Amino acid sequence: MVPGYRFATSQGELMFEMPQEMGLIAIAVRQTQGKGRGPNAWLSPVGCALSTVLVSIPLRSHLGQRIPFVQHLMCLAVVGAVWSTPEYQDINLRVKWPNDIYYSDLMKMGGVLVNSTLMGETFYILIGCGFNVTNSNPTVCINDLVTEYNKQHNAALKPLRADYLITRTVTVLETLIHMFQDKGPNGVLPLYYKYWIHSGQQVRLGSVQGPKLSRVGLDDSGFLQVHQEGSEVVTVHPDGNSFDLLRNLILPKRR
Repeated sequence: MVPGYRFATSQGELMFEMPQEMGLIAIAVRQTQGKGRGPNAWLSPVGCALSTVLVSIPLRSHLGQRIPFVQHLMCLAVVGAVWSTPEYQDINLRVKWPNDIYYSDLMKMGGVLVNSTLMGETFYILIGCGFNVTNSNPTVCINDLVTEYNKQHNAALKPLRADYLITRTVTVLETLIHMFQDKGPNGVLPLYYKYWIHSGQQVRLGSVQGPKLSRVGLDDSGFLQVHQEGSEVVTVHPDGNSFDLLRNLILPKRR
């Protein structure tokens, strides 16, 4: 793992002055203006694991040619931070396309927001991530799942700490990036599909009366592929569409 440093600054230009071999992570106990995709806000009470990680990715690399995969790798890293902890592998965390962490397919517990800048032959990528660890509101948190698991299995797993999970998430992310750079999408997709919530699900396009689509998986660039019976497989881009899990819809972006 490259060295990591906590810092408190609003001077975004610092990210471009740091040596590439030096890792940077900003960690917050609480944030007051958390952002989601588009106009969405992210509520960040005390108890969330909140961080922004800076990574540099060579343009001429597997991941540099497929930057949309970065958000998928970070979501998977959060889930992996829990299931790679001894005895916590059965805590029911999942990833939802394109950038969410879920409890089963029931409640959102976290999300990822990625901003990238290309300078020369290098992408500088800021990965913002927040997920609920000790705060039961506004939805549910990881330690709620641990408590429920203990009740159901007569176990005695200890509550997890936000600082521990942030550290472990970054470690898992580094491993996933190396896997991707070594083998491309096929190096991580089997693991991603193991933990995503969409396997075997069908959705409607636009409304409950819209055409029925089956989710196929991710294409080579990290975008969602769907299939309509009697038609070809098509790609859905996250910038133009959203996925409403509660109503099982893919909604085209309103302009």
